[in-house]
Amino acid sequence: MSVQLRVVLDQTVQVVDADQARAALALTVGLVQTAPRGCAVSAIVPSGTDLQMPGVQDVRMLALGRRELAGAWQLGITPGVGGGLIHSPSLMAPLVRHDRLHDNDQTTVTLWDLDAWEAPHVLSKSVVGWHKAMLKRAVKHADAVVVPSHTMAERVAGLGRLSDRIRVIAGAAPQGFAEPADAAQRRDDLQLPERYVVVTGDVESMTGGLSAAARADIDVVVLDAADGTEPQIADAAAAAGLAERRAHIRGRLDDADRASVLAGAAAVVATSTSTAWPWRAVEAMALGVPVVAVDSGTHLDVIADGGLVVPADEITDALEDALGAGEKRQRVLAADRARAFSWASSAERVWGLHADL
Repeated sequence: MSVQLRVVLDQTVQVVDADQARAALALTVGLVQTAPRGCAVSAIVPSGTDLQMPGVQDVRMLALGRRELAGAWQLGITPGVGGGLIHSPSLMAPLVRHDRLHDNDQTTVTLWDLDAWEAPHVLSKSVVGWHKAMLKRAVKHADAVVVPSHTMAERVAGLGRLSDRIRVIAGAAPQGFAEPADAAQRRDDLQLPERYVVVTGDVESMTGGLSAAARADIDVVVLDAADGTEPQIADAAAAAGLAERRAHIRGRLDDADRASVLAGAAAVVATSTSTAWPWRAVEAMALGVPVVAVDSGTHLDVIADGGLVVPADEITDALEDALGAGEKRQRVLAADRARAFSWASSAERVWGLHADL
């Protein structure tokens, strides 16, 4: 009888966070591909899910939909889940008392960002409350909490009695993430200019990136703009010296469109200093695009020498270098650093984590 690793895939129908939903599916594929001899991968999904994933041995569909499941699990109500080895690629997990020693039950969860603690204003009160409640349950019942960087590990250790249960397992760009053959047409459809830099971050932090682009006399594309924040970003761009026609603000894009935008960029400027996995910077490196990032623990951990990680007041000079004399070198360094991250490697470490437990 094979050992089953049961993965919680809660966003296959209702997507709450697109990056985390993609990561969960990519990790599951990696777990299937790297499963040790005698081990298999199964899935736990909400009601209404039709999961068709090669290599997933069994799918247990619960009686509750995703929203109801989130509320029930927050209260510790987990009917129909069962035991065994359970890994959740998010905080959405059946965190209840279990016996790891005698029954070999294990539950591990993943925390991708600390927005609920560091930037609660960008989330609804209910979302903040849910994340904090689930971390409290993790402190009580999780056998391990997975985080993607050492900086986050240090921060999470300060949020509860978890230090000996925290494990660092990085994320990666989406599987097969590459510039599509019709990228030029996609950029035209998105009404983008021929030459631009991509700026990522929250509204408060991206001022430096916008100012650097204005001084470099280059258009800016802002990705992942949350609904309703477009006017604020446009005002910030204008205050930084970018005319309205030179600031191109876009919301969340699918993989093909996003890869097209990032691949066409002269550089990507990552301005956020939040404790979170830098999804766009990692994707940019995977495409060999020069990355300029504001100095932070996360950027130092993840980007390392794959980009120019500099203090906020040096962003302008760093961008000038990435757009000019240092462009070719930065493209090589970005692509080389990206090779450090893959979902297969992350999956192997998840298997190793459960073996160690």
